[in-house]
Amino acid sequence: MAGKLKKVYICSQCGYESSKWNGKCPSCGEWNTLEEEIVESAPAKSGLGKASSIKTIDLSSKVVTLSGVDTEEDVRYSTGINELNRVLGGGLVKGSLVLLGGEPGIGKSTLLLQICKFLGEHYTILYISGEESIRQIKLRAQRLGVDTENLSLLSTNDAVAAAGTISANQPDIAIIDSIQTMSISEITSSAGSITQVRECTNLFMRTAKSEEIPIFIVGHVNKDGAIAGPKVMEHIVDTVLYFEGERHLSYRLLRAVKNRFGSTNEIGVFEMSDSGLEEVENPSLMLLTGRPVGISGTCVACIMEGSRPILAEVQALVTKTSFSAPRRTSTGFDYNRLAIIIAVLEKRLGMFFGTLDVYMNVVGGFRLDEPAGDLPVAIAVYSGYFDIPISEKLIAFGEIGLGGEIRNTSNISQRILEAERLGFTECIIPKQALRNIDPSRYNMHIYGVSSLKQAFAVIKKQQSEGVTAAEDQ
Repeated sequence: MAGKLKKVYICSQCGYESSKWNGKCPSCGEWNTLEEEIVESAPAKSGLGKASSIKTIDLSSKVVTLSGVDTEEDVRYSTGINELNRVLGGGLVKGSLVLLGGEPGIGKSTLLLQICKFLGEHYTILYISGEESIRQIKLRAQRLGVDTENLSLLSTNDAVAAAGTISANQPDIAIIDSIQTMSISEITSSAGSITQVRECTNLFMRTAKSEEIPIFIVGHVNKDGAIAGPKVMEHIVDTVLYFEGERHLSYRLLRAVKNRFGSTNEIGVFEMSDSGLEEVENPSLMLLTGRPVGISGTCVACIMEGSRPILAEVQALVTKTSFSAPRRTSTGFDYNRLAIIIAVLEKRLGMFFGTLDVYMNVVGGFRLDEPAGDLPVAIAVYSGYFDIPISEKLIAFGEIGLGGEIRNTSNISQRILEAERLGFTECIIPKQALRNIDPSRYNMHIYGVSSLKQAFAVIKKQQSEGVTAAEDQ
């Protein structure tokens, strides 16, 4: 007996189902996210309440011990792009389902087609597109220089046909572009709806696991920056990658927010050019290119992205306000954190910002997300407040407490080595960090400070020494 059709309302953010529409989702609290869907209810079956009517299945023959699992064979494919391999945890795992999300035009399809150029030398690839025709994919491949014979193309919107083709052809790698264009005809809702996206993802997950074929899935993002569809889709897949970047900037960041086979702290840096995406092996040098010399309000920060230390320039402009209330603007740094740092400077050092605007920017579209970026931000604001240039060879990192103290941070040695490699000769670090390192090992002056007053005293000392040296010359 077929099930009856019924109308339900499903939250596009969390997947919550309700029999009636609500302005606010009772589960996640988001407004105007409940969307109408027509689903088929399961037919009623007699005897389900009796345990004796449920047939059990014995899978004892498939149970294996942990020591009996063979891990000797190679279970990862190298994509040929080191930045992507880093984010994936060393390569593409067999039988994995990888979701690649990002804004339209950010470079998702370009990145996957470029992967085919290297993988096609050793493996067979099936590229299934629901957005482009085969001729359009061919034109884009010619522009990117992809001409491998092992790349097969298919244009379809039928998810069942796509999964069946993958199982029949047995390619080494499959690519689905994109999941929002795929649909299952037995489901009455339209393509891109919550039900379709969830069920199509489940279908490709079963195909990847049963056939041991790694599958890339492209996912679009909504206006809030999250991958379109319920969060349950991200729970189904093995790896979730976000492609980030500003449309008016050429640099792109690839970040893993979920990875069952590696770390979620690694990032990959790319640059968009006419010939496609190019790897940026030294993002610190890229972010510091064109840095001004002898200008106040700048300082260099060093933050850790996984195992990689990255240097970025912090700029602060402190100027007299022309408004009744001073403005505070922050780009690339948490606005609330900037407000706390300004409050600490006012309370602990007597600096007055009541009639001053403060504009803060991290150059290159990068974001300082960890507490180690507090000290360089405070130094940049201090430099802009007193119009004191900071030495272009100085770098700083440390967390600031509400008492004006400088707290310790992790990975001190890796940060100092990266700064030394890029030519920095002076470094301000938390005093507690001196217990974990040997300053004599590094070819640079290392200042351990325990408060903001001591950090600014180091800057004043450098300023006076610079003035003296200039007068002597």
